[in-house]
Amino acid sequence: MTVKQRSSQKSPGIVKQPSKTDTCSHSSSERESPHPGPRIEWRRIITRLLMMVPFAAQKEEISKRSVEISCSKDYADELRHFQGCIPKKCGRVIFDTLVTTSEVAALLNIAERGLSVGGSTGGASILDLHSGALSHGNAFVNIFKLEEAKNLFNAQDFKIYRLKIMKSLKKLGSKIKGAAPVVVTKAESVRLNFGELGTCGHVKNKIHHAIANHFGISRSGLYLTHPTFFSRITPVPPQTIHDEYWHPHVDKETYESFHYTSLLYLSDFGHHFDGGRFIFIDKDSNKTVEPRRGRVSAFTSGSENLHCVERVTGGTRYAITVSFTCDPNHAIDDPTVNR
Repeated sequence: MTVKQRSSQKSPGIVKQPSKTDTCSHSSSERESPHPGPRIEWRRIITRLLMMVPFAAQKEEISKRSVEISCSKDYADELRHFQGCIPKKCGRVIFDTLVTTSEVAALLNIAERGLSVGGSTGGASILDLHSGALSHGNAFVNIFKLEEAKNLFNAQDFKIYRLKIMKSLKKLGSKIKGAAPVVVTKAESVRLNFGELGTCGHVKNKIHHAIANHFGISRSGLYLTHPTFFSRITPVPPQTIHDEYWHPHVDKETYESFHYTSLLYLSDFGHHFDGGRFIFIDKDSNKTVEPRRGRVSAFTSGSENLHCVERVTGGTRYAITVSFTCDPNHAIDDPTVNR
């Protein structure tokens, strides 16, 4: 899913505009984009909207479900430069039991608190804890520079992580190899980041390991990349073209750094919101993923996985986009809350 830039201020991932049609909103009108890109015949795709095939329904709990797809040529050609990061087969995979209920609740709490001091006027808002970018009206601000957000994130917000981290560190007797530091002051202020897993069981590394294992690639050659962000979508009408998140797109074309994309859903389709299904646009039919709290949807980022998101028609849809690259030049550090 893409949420585009509202001003000249740098935002987390707003690299290119999608030059696609309004497919996921069921509109028959074509839209022009200021950026060139492969054109998609909206009549053909909208016809396929009538041929929906469920890939993952909200009501079912899926330990693991996957489908293999032939890699697109451009994607495969690029990955030849990154040995150890070439998938055995391109495709997509669903995990519903990878992330715990308590981890989802903690992440949703972070998203709600962070977005409470900002929010887009157009219904599609993002919060990027790496760069600090927060949707604010028709622009972006740095949440870490906002006075009202100064004490927004504290130890209690991340209690679930603090308990796991400290228990693990006590057991190990030393800092986990490769993890950024965890600092607990007398006031129990926590410098928390998205990199502590292993024994600690952190979400980002859970997803990282699951992707590496499923696609048969080296963990050491797969890096977190930008943008990685929380998203909140409501039915509020778009104010600019940048609010139009529903256009079909290919992640690798929109975000050059992406090689593997994952989404972690923090709210339930049909309960917390209506619309907002994730749709893979295949040649024969469209495969739908209905968001479910704790559901992880991961896929190769090439044009073999053209997709879109339906317009949200009611409620509020929360998710996290966690992106990975094979190129160390595009790697980013794990975010820290205290700055």
